[in-house]
Amino acid sequence: MGMSRLVIEAEGAESAYWTDLWRYRELFFFLSWRDIVVRYKQTTIGILWALIRPMLIIVIGTVIFGRMGSFAHGSVPTPILLCAAALPWQFFSSALSEGSNSLVTNANLLSKVYFPRLIVPASAVIVSFIDLLISLAILAALMLWYGVVPSWRLCTLPLFTVLALFAALGVALWLSALNVKYRDFRYVIPFIVQFGIFVSPVFFSSSVFQEKSSQTVYALYCLNPMVGIINGFRWAIDGQSGIDWSSVTISGVVVILLIATGLRYFRITEETFADII
Repeated sequence: MGMSRLVIEAEGAESAYWTDLWRYRELFFFLSWRDIVVRYKQTTIGILWALIRPMLIIVIGTVIFGRMGSFAHGSVPTPILLCAAALPWQFFSSALSEGSNSLVTNANLLSKVYFPRLIVPASAVIVSFIDLLISLAILAALMLWYGVVPSWRLCTLPLFTVLALFAALGVALWLSALNVKYRDFRYVIPFIVQFGIFVSPVFFSSSVFQEKSSQTVYALYCLNPMVGIINGFRWAIDGQSGIDWSSVTISGVVVILLIATGLRYFRITEETFADII
């Protein structure tokens, strides 16, 4: 009887990991569905919270910031411009918060069962992404209320939505892995979320900020990936206003770097999660 040999190759192990991701796709759907149920469990209005949170941003922005000349004059009413910013920002901040804590929250599962750990933060991001899809009803209602007829630009909205999805996933991979090793990050994450809304063009227009700042400050400002994404959302809805494509390009590059480095760091530290957590 011949003897079989076990050959371990680094490249083979890496390819097997991505194969396992597909094999464990049912676990991914299960975790996503579980998180959706848990998020709105025992709440009076349930999934309507996905609509209320961006609506609060729109109302506050319209009442306070809409009268301060924070937006460039255009054909689209201020509430719609605020909505176009509030939806991707609410998704990004929610995915950042949920994704960064996802590994710690599922500590018992990580220490008992093998599966690609990447599934955990990815499922948390998808849950927030579903909230975004639901909250798009607000945008549709506002456009109908104000009689704003969309142009062909609206067809590009899915592209900016995917860019927001990858931005959220890249940040979630970084912070979830760091949060396992350095628990101090649980105090940093809420600060990032609270501060981030004021350095993103949610309550103001990027064009107004560009006019009032130097080129160096504006370039640093564009390193925030949400700048190009929010600019893209507004451009897709407003059929007449222009867009600074350099901000979108920079956002795309930053998102690619976040995904690439986030995946790399997550894979390097993944084997230690069960021991540390």
